[in-house]
Amino acid sequence: MRNDKAYYSTTCNSPIGLLTLASDGANLLGLWMKGQKYHGSTTFKNMVENRDIPVFCATRKWLDRYFAGEEPTASELPLAPIGSEFRQKVWRILCDIPYGKVITYGSIAKILAVKMNKERMSSQAIGGAVGHNPVSIIIPCHRVVGSDGNLTGYAGGIAAKIKLLELEAADMSQLFIPRKGSAL
Repeated sequence: MRNDKAYYSTTCNSPIGLLTLASDGANLLGLWMKGQKYHGSTTFKNMVENRDIPVFCATRKWLDRYFAGEEPTASELPLAPIGSEFRQKVWRILCDIPYGKVITYGSIAKILAVKMNKERMSSQAIGGAVGHNPVSIIIPCHRVVGSDGNLTGYAGGIAAKIKLLELEAADMSQLFIPRKGSAL
């Protein structure tokens, strides 16, 4: 990000609490839940509050539809999350996870290994990229679970992950809350 460019932020309420949005004026750079791990870590600290820029209006409409039980897709919004090339590749895979479905970190590792023409990829590296997703909900990192059905690894917290999956009517019968870990 260049320091001479203007960046904007705003907040909006949602069924899972206060959300903060960040933009470069044209694209959505971030969407974080209050108290989320890595909240705003990829943006400038001194952003200008501007609730009315078009991308924020479009994002609020997207979120309203999502929380009303509709199935909007990430491709409906101009997204520009800031991260390494590796993280960008992982986030693009996240955007392909169908509404109401879950996928494991290991499955994402296999998909990415094929795309990168590698024999294999580390699930832990995938977990790091998923955890640092700066556009929560819209880039659906809440749909990623451990290989055994563990609901671990959500920067927004396990309660928010569960609410989002329940909203999407995901099959939660094989999923469980970890006894300890980073998602709690």
